[in-house]
Amino acid sequence: MQDEAPDRRTKGYIQMRTIMDYGMGALIFLLGLFFIFSHKLGFEFNVDDSYRYGFGGLCIAYGIWRMYRGYKKNYFN
Repeated sequence: MQDEAPDRRTKGYIQMRTIMDYGMGALIFLLGLFFIFSHKLGFEFNVDDSYRYGFGGLCIAYGIWRMYRGYKKNYFN
C-alpha cells in the first residue's frame, strides 16, 4: 500500500511538469514569432531590429527546448 502512493505521486508530478513544459514552450515560441514578425503585424518597438530579431530567436530556441524537455520527461535523472 505504501509503495503505490509515491509511484502515483511521481506520475502526477511528471504529468504536471510535462503539461507545463509544453504550454510554456508553446507560449515562449509564439512570443518569439511575435517579436520577429511584429513589424509586419503593425507593432513598432523603439529598439534596433537586430536586438528584436536576436531576442525573438532566443525565445524561439528556448521555447523549442522547453517543448523537447516536456517530450523527454527526464525530470529525475
